[in-house]
Amino acid sequence: VQLQASGGGLVQPGGSLRVSCTASVFGLDYYAIGWFRQAPGKEREWVSCFSTSDGRKYYADPVKGRFTISRDKVKKTVYLEMNNLEPEDTAVYYCATDSHYCSGSGCYGPCYDGMDYWGKGTQVTVSS
Repeated sequence: VQLQASGGGLVQPGGSLRVSCTASVFGLDYYAIGWFRQAPGKEREWVSCFSTSDGRKYYADPVKGRFTISRDKVKKTVYLEMNNLEPEDTAVYYCATDSHYCSGSGCYGPCYDGMDYWGKGTQVTVSS
């Protein structure tokens, strides 16, 4: 499974940006799809998760209310719409997917840090 992320760029604080991730399996209804990010000098952290089986969406506290994850099943693309961006959102954003749904501790909805397939990442920079 190959994932291709795109849409990163430079945006001013308070601005908006949408990043996309395309994969052949995103048209199916049994994959968990996640967005993660890694800022310079920091560990990778989970941002959002989409459960294709039931459409549920999950968000990390720092982005809740500002970011929205969605899927276009026909285009086999998942989007992360980011609004009211802050300098702290600056990071490389990665999409990931797995047919295994995480359960129990260490899960972010059905997503988890050890998901099977990862995209290469797209840089998002929030700066004036």
